Amino acid sequence: MAIDSPKDQNPKPSPQEQEEEDSDDDDDDVELETPSSHREKIQTVFRRLRSGPVRIRVHDVIVKGNRRTNGSLIEAQVVEGLRSATTMQELLTAAGGANVRLKRLDVFDSVSITLDAGPPEISGTANVVIEVLEPENPLTGDLGIFTKPEAKTCSLEGSVKLKNLFGYADIWELSGSYGSDQTTELSTGVSLPRLKGLPTPLSARASLLSQDWLKLSSYKECLLGVSLGLVSIRNHDLAYNLRWRHLTNPSHMASKSIRRQLGHSLLSSIKYTYKLDRRDSHMRPTKGYALLSTTQVSGLGPDSKALRFMRQEFDLRAALPLGFLNTALNFGVAAGAIIPWGSGFLKLPSPLLDRFHIGGNTSPICPLGGPTSLLGFKTRGLGPTDLKRLVLIKSDDPSSQSSSERDVLGGDFAVTAFADLTFDLPPEILKRAGIHGHVFATCGNLAKITEDKVKDFSVQKLWSTARSSVGCGVIILTKLFRMEINYCHVLKQAEYDRAKTGVQLNFSRSS
Repeated sequence: MAIDSPKDQNPKPSPQEQEEEDSDDDDDDVELETPSSHREKIQTVFRRLRSGPVRIRVHDVIVKGNRRTNGSLIEAQVVEGLRSATTMQELLTAAGGANVRLKRLDVFDSVSITLDAGPPEISGTANVVIEVLEPENPLTGDLGIFTKPEAKTCSLEGSVKLKNLFGYADIWELSGSYGSDQTTELSTGVSLPRLKGLPTPLSARASLLSQDWLKLSSYKECLLGVSLGLVSIRNHDLAYNLRWRHLTNPSHMASKSIRRQLGHSLLSSIKYTYKLDRRDSHMRPTKGYALLSTTQVSGLGPDSKALRFMRQEFDLRAALPLGFLNTALNFGVAAGAIIPWGSGFLKLPSPLLDRFHIGGNTSPICPLGGPTSLLGFKTRGLGPTDLKRLVLIKSDDPSSQSSSERDVLGGDFAVTAFADLTFDLPPEILKRAGIHGHVFATCGNLAKITEDKVKDFSVQKLWSTARSSVGCGVIILTKLFRMEINYCHVLKQAEYDRAKTGVQLNFSRSS
């Protein structure tokens, strides 16, 4: 934010004063302002601001540089806060907030806000000059290849954005990805900021997803749906989702638990998210806390075939600085549960695609999104499983009628916890390169509580069967991603879990 402080506190000269200055310019003895006198004026302004409130009000808001963007859009983002300021201190704070809001629109290359003196005949006023720089080309795009070393897969992902097409900071996006594991996703969407007269931003998105889970759970999924953003204010988001789902079993190997959920289904749900993140960094937090709560209610509408369930997630994180070597202790706990509703809900199974899964190469610190990460365990590496369907190879061989392969089912109740101690490594060159070390401990568990299994659920059993791991590693931070090279030692795992003691490579994106 550019704020011209000397202008703010020195009103424009009156006509009489201007004539006196012009006459002084004609004299042979011309007095020029030296850098030292300029600095003194600045120091005087700041001393006055520190001494107490300086009464002022906004006379006018002037917008410059908006060749494509509608002026009313910019005013809707800033005018309310600027007009309510009654002191110079409040105006400076409001100008900083206005700068942030305009940058969040993501349609300007730069935003500059300058406070200038108001009309000389109206004392105690200021003009706010907002100058924006619009990009020459409103069309942007990116393309990248992302790998998952654990799953030995990679994906090609790309997106194209058309920004500010109609001048209301509207962003039109088309994105897609194709993975070597036969996962394909296409989506398109539009988002509009909070316009004048609208209480909240607007967004809509349509998506098509085809994903192959044959190796882990013997099914393929195809999803087609739309999502509408209803409310997005500060820490609150409310969205409506309508999705058609189709599960198939191409291998004919799916277990009985999977086969019961094959076919078509309809998801009609409202999803509310509360997110508060007061950490000083998302990639390497050293202080602060974060909280995420997500509530989803599905089964809205008269269709009897619509999936009916309630899903709740909590995620709490905190970081405490320890005061040496930039050391910080990060810890957190996350939990979630899904329960069907309706007649005889205790005997009904939860929807397969909405269950919880734990494991994979994800950091427990960066992604704020519920109980998912447990270092040392592979993708969908723990939890309830079921034997795959028997395939008869030789009718006269009884052994051919048995199978040891199992389908991962996911859980109705999930909980994870972690503690992570990060610290700078001694060589200064590593610190400048964004490389530091950490030691960690993680634990978690999945349980089934639907289909009359809630009577077998207890906190004591959940604790006694919890999986856990410890380890240490090196973290490399860049502007684009966070990479962890960890040695994980699995302390406890169940019979059918997929876990491995050894080196694990984790990636987390910066955004």
